[in-house]
Amino acid sequence: MSDHFVDRNRLWSRLDAALEALPEPPPTPIAVVDLDAFDANAADLVRRAGGKPIRVASKSLRVPALIRRALAHDGFAGVLAYTLAEALWLHEAGVSDDIVVAYPTVDAAALRRLTSSPSAAAAITIMVDDPAHLDAVDATRSSLAVPIRVALDIDAGLRIGGQHIGPKRSPLFDTADVVAMARRVVGREGFRLVGVMTYEGQVAGVQDDVPDQRTKSLLVRRLKQASMAQLEVRRREIAEALAPIVDLEFWNGGGSGSVEATAADGAVTEIAAGSGLLVPGIFDHYASFEPRPAAFFGLRVTRKPQPTIAVVHGGGLIASGATGADRSPVPWAPPGLHLTGLEGAGEVQTPLTGHPAALLGIGDLVWFRHAKSGELFEHVRDVHLVRGEAVVEVVPSYRGHDLAF
Repeated sequence: MSDHFVDRNRLWSRLDAALEALPEPPPTPIAVVDLDAFDANAADLVRRAGGKPIRVASKSLRVPALIRRALAHDGFAGVLAYTLAEALWLHEAGVSDDIVVAYPTVDAAALRRLTSSPSAAAAITIMVDDPAHLDAVDATRSSLAVPIRVALDIDAGLRIGGQHIGPKRSPLFDTADVVAMARRVVGREGFRLVGVMTYEGQVAGVQDDVPDQRTKSLLVRRLKQASMAQLEVRRREIAEALAPIVDLEFWNGGGSGSVEATAADGAVTEIAAGSGLLVPGIFDHYASFEPRPAAFFGLRVTRKPQPTIAVVHGGGLIASGATGADRSPVPWAPPGLHLTGLEGAGEVQTPLTGHPAALLGIGDLVWFRHAKSGELFEHVRDVHLVRGEAVVEVVPSYRGHDLAF
């Protein structure tokens, strides 16, 4: 029996024991974060970053207590938020006074709050890649008295053979276009250009060591190497071109899957990471680090249509992105369970097969991993923080705070 199999059985016992010790069983799905794994992952990210600070990607957590916990670790500094409304809430709640919004915003209500608050405007940096984003800010204010901090989002994809490989994000790719946009921001009253972001999603967010896809994994690793080599040259050229125009406070790059490679780039001053703290299903099979899953959700068996099939209630927590089997939740503990091809993970029921299914009875808990980090917590109000065999704290998710970003 492999150590991996034994570890998952131990996890099953630990989580069941922790939940059984509660005064009253919580409703499902039961979201759990293993603090020992979370803290170990945080330390590993810091090690991989090689001295460069890590900005916490809040989209990958969505639980204020976990964002605070990450920031409490040496080596973490600041938050990478995913909406301006979220950034404003994090500032007002005292979670952080250094927040970069990772995506451009045209949320007029949130922009109005930002432009009317000197304290929020001093703590929050918004992302732009088009002059229209600046227009959206100016449309919400009657005065330029409060300067708005701005960062440029620069496309970090790989261009090879006439193709673009990577997330379809910013229109800013060529150095000349970046410089032109930088001059627009610097020359426009009411704005301060303080940073740059280059997210190489084709490196940070793609598995490259899948056991049954060795040829594909080899190709992916080669594309990643080519991408990082090209990007290092581009970053250096862009940094040199921007230097006479603006003195940047930060250059953000990377993600949990590319920490070492991004940190090695001299232009980058900080690394973005969040998924590496919880390690969801799609972060298995990376050559760059050993996954240590920390987030799980539990569902109870409610039916046994056949002795060898266990049906849990709910389960259809499908991840965003291109549809496919890798976006489905992963039955994790007890090990050996599988989704069925016909029903998969359903909204109200999920049949499970595999040898443990025969051992499960009505009311037993089955533990799953969500395919992506953070999205799990959109489905629950409470998150159970576990250490060993005990729930040490129950904390609210954003949803538990009645927030939907």
